[in-house]
Parts: sequence; structure tokens; C-alpha cells
Amino acid sequence: MNDTIQIEAFVDPSFGENAYLVWRRDGGPCWIIDPGLPPSAAQMLRRIGERRLQPDAIVLTHGHADHIAGVPEIRQAYCELPIFIAREEAAALTDARENLSTGLGAPFAPGITETRDLVPGSELTLDGSTWHVLDVSGHSPGGRALYCAVAGVVIVGDALFEGSIGRTDFHHSNHNRLIRNIREKLLALPDETRVYSGHGPVTTIGNERRCNPFLQ
Repeated sequence: MNDTIQIEAFVDPSFGENAYLVWRRDGGPCWIIDPGLPPSAAQMLRRIGERRLQPDAIVLTHGHADHIAGVPEIRQAYCELPIFIAREEAAALTDARENLSTGLGAPFAPGITETRDLVPGSELTLDGSTWHVLDVSGHSPGGRALYCAVAGVVIVGDALFEGSIGRTDFHHSNHNRLIRNIREKLLALPDETRVYSGHGPVTTIGNERRCNPFLQ
């Protein structure tokens, strides 16, 4: 098997949130990352069927509402699918205040209490590929990134965007922590590393190191 990683984005029209489907080969296992508002989950389920993929886990970079809204629909289709989310963020799946949906005027929580922690420094495997869990908290209390060195890709949630960074005016946000984690965890990666953000286009670590005004 080669080292190719397939990553497809599904963008919800309300918040422009990027949900990602990650896999290596048709018919193999896949991750469902940050399933968002409709129609993202339905589109992801359709692609899973078209590619004959076998969902291995739902992985949540953080617990804000636009990144977890599609979890119930995915779980309805795959009821035993484990959910990975940082321990510090798990309350977002049961508390609308924690996932910020209360502030949007549409309180929502999937009501899921069984989750698996994304421990910084740990590794996850997908169909033989190794992914390192990085602490990119600051936008939220337990923000996580997933880095695959062999493929040269990192999925960062709302920590880093093309030309911008995650907001830090929410409760539990910490601007200094976010900047520190971006510098220590993300900018430490090779310049050619492709960055898949929670909103906006794919960028690279080198581009953000040189051009992102928040990191100069």
C-alpha cells in the first residue's frame, strides 16, 4: 500500500465549516472528522457508500456546535462508532452552553457521554497510517490537531487558518495559549506540510509562517 492519504472536505453553507472524510483506499476504513451542519453529514454518508468505506471513528478536533452538529446523523447510521474528542471538550456533547449553540439561539447537544480522549503526544492509526495528536488548545480548551508525517498533512480544526487564527473571545479561550501552541506544535512542522483547517482553503505551514499576520 502506498502512503497516499485521501482527504475530502464537506463544507456546510451556514458557517462554512469543513468536515473531512479521511481514508487511504476504496473499501478500507475511514475517519469522519468534525461532521457539521446539514447537508454535510448526509453528503459524507453518501460518499462512504460510493467508496465502500468502513467508518472507523468520528474524530472531533474540538466541541463547538458547527463541528459536532452532524454527529447524531452519523451515529444514527453507525450507532457503535467511537467518538474521539479531548477530555477537556467532552462536555460540549451534553451541554449547549459548552458547545456555544446557546449563544446562537438554537441550543443543541447530542447527549453523548461515552467518548475517547485525544491525549496530546499520543498516536492514532488509520489503515496503517500513523497520526500524531497535537495540543492546539486556545481557541477552545482542548483543541487538537492530527498530523501524519509520512503524508505531510495536518488537520487543525479552528486553531489555524489561511492568513488567520481561531477566535479567542469565547469562554474557555486563551489567546496566548493558542499562539504558543501554534508556534510550538504547528510551526515546528515542515514548511511543505498541508494544513486542513476547520474553515477556509487548504494552506501550508510555510505559507502561514511567512504570511500570517497573527504570527509575525
